[in-house]
Amino acid sequence: MGGKTLTRSDLSDAVHREVGLSRTESADLVKFVFDEISDAFIRGESVKLSSFGTFGVRDKEARVGRNPKTGEEVPITPRRVLVFRPSHVLKDRVNDGHK
Repeated sequence: MGGKTLTRSDLSDAVHREVGLSRTESADLVKFVFDEISDAFIRGESVKLSSFGTFGVRDKEARVGRNPKTGEEVPITPRRVLVFRPSHVLKDRVNDGHK
């Protein structure tokens, strides 16, 4: 797969270039957006970004797992996991860009 990883700094630089905000304002804007999304997850809310996808939190119950190497049963504690469901627009864009 490989390739470059898009970072928060890259997003801030893109906002700086495209919108014209100062570098500090751009970084603050990106931080604010991520903080709002994170806060929504903490509240158990979904985040829907039109033409991109839906992020959500799923509660998983406690269960018994198995160590694949030893076969030993291991308890898995209940937890919350983040899930992402891409939109059809995003899927199509990714597939068209892969050709």
